[in-house]
Amino acid sequence: MATVDERQAADEKRLAELGYTQELNRTWTGFQNFAISFTIISILAGCFTTYFQAWNNGGPVAISWGWPLISIPILIIGFCMSELVSAYPTAGGIYWWAAKLGGPTWGWFTGWFNLIGLVAVTASVDYGAATFMNTLFGLFDFDLFNGVETGKPFLHGTFFLFLIILALHAAVNIAGSHLVARVNGISVWWHVAGVAVILLVLVFVPDHHASVDFVFTERINKSGFGGHMYWFYVLPLGFLLTQYTITGFDASAHVSEETQGASDAAAKGVWRSILYSSIIGYILLLAITFAVSDPAAVSDGGGSSIAVLESAMGTSWVKLVLLISVVGQLFCGAACLTSASRMCYAFSRDGAVPGSRLWSKVNHRRIPVNAVLFMAACGALLTVPAYFPNKDGLTVAFGAVVSIAVIGLYIAYVIPIFLRWRAGDSWEVGPWNNGRKYKWMNLFATIWVAIITVIFVLPVSPAGVPGRDEFSWSSVNYAPLVTGGVILAVGLWWILGAKNTFTGPKKTVKEIDAEIDVL
Repeated sequence: MATVDERQAADEKRLAELGYTQELNRTWTGFQNFAISFTIISILAGCFTTYFQAWNNGGPVAISWGWPLISIPILIIGFCMSELVSAYPTAGGIYWWAAKLGGPTWGWFTGWFNLIGLVAVTASVDYGAATFMNTLFGLFDFDLFNGVETGKPFLHGTFFLFLIILALHAAVNIAGSHLVARVNGISVWWHVAGVAVILLVLVFVPDHHASVDFVFTERINKSGFGGHMYWFYVLPLGFLLTQYTITGFDASAHVSEETQGASDAAAKGVWRSILYSSIIGYILLLAITFAVSDPAAVSDGGGSSIAVLESAMGTSWVKLVLLISVVGQLFCGAACLTSASRMCYAFSRDGAVPGSRLWSKVNHRRIPVNAVLFMAACGALLTVPAYFPNKDGLTVAFGAVVSIAVIGLYIAYVIPIFLRWRAGDSWEVGPWNNGRKYKWMNLFATIWVAIITVIFVLPVSPAGVPGRDEFSWSSVNYAPLVTGGVILAVGLWWILGAKNTFTGPKKTVKEIDAEIDVL
């Protein structure tokens, strides 16, 4: 069995073969690599904060049937990505794979889709955490952020709390890579133990539980669209719960340059984080849905998981469940910012981001401080519309940012998957690979992402459909506007000049040394 020093030497040799010097601190274990993806997936975040999406767009069937069915293609996507990270264990991850397999143009656009998705997932997790934290503050009669209010005061307070959480996560990331790795390790056990406690509460505390028939057959449509649109339009919108929750697993690739034995450990970190999250998350969602004793009260409360808890048990128990969930969401947000900053660092290292020399710098402890601050600032800017509610005192911004995260990340995931499928048997696999199964797996993954991309750019309510009498800009799903706008801008940038300067990932260690300044 290889020693730590031997594994370190092998990792640095493989990284040099791919064109990079070992600049980041390679101290992460295989478990810690798995932990960051498991933490970013965070069933304590996604399952709670986007429960309303499935309840209002499909009802219990969107949860009881939607979650396991949608988890299968996501796991297949994970297997395809595991094969890629095993062959190319670099911090650039996805865009690096695309550039290697398809050339600079593919790498350019893949990188930008990935960066958009990572900014959005960081913003959505932290905003969701702020929403739940503010609600929890209200239950404790702490109204500094208007947690006891509703409508505009609550949303304004939540936005300011969101900014504080972003700043906290930036501070944690700047404190050091080793600290972040330890935090992620703690997060895994918090998620496991926390979910166990929540399950016990949901099983034993409520006086009444929903029937099996209700959980597995009940349909609900609170979208505002007609019932004739349920199966082909409304229900697919509800699948955002699953598709959003189980995302961000590319983090295992982004920290591969900090992981020991990355060709094997990072590959396993990707698919294992998806598998375990799918199983544990399904159990948690079933427990929440079985706790629904008053469906009307839940719908009146916006279909949120908080409405389920408040209608099923006393305030003290609600506080406990929300506290466990909020802590899990805080762990998740910190890990999201880690992943986003490493992607920004790597993409900037190759000259693809405005101000690249600034974002590609690392400090004396090998932390890309500027990239951390830049990604946090971008997340805050993306979420500004959440400060402005619609005429009903609600905001669709959270759902829009969630959609941006899903669209950006999954398009980025599937581009190198498609290119690997196109390369066929000529491609040199790494230690962990899918064998001959790649042929159908990669093609299936490509088709699936094309389908969900169409679904999640659609209007989520009639008021968001241009041309309708009730149309309002505050109800618009701005996911296609943001994603399309950024891609259009970088596309023009590419045509007007970047194609002459961006040649893909740097090819030699000498080029890297010439480009990067260390503070």
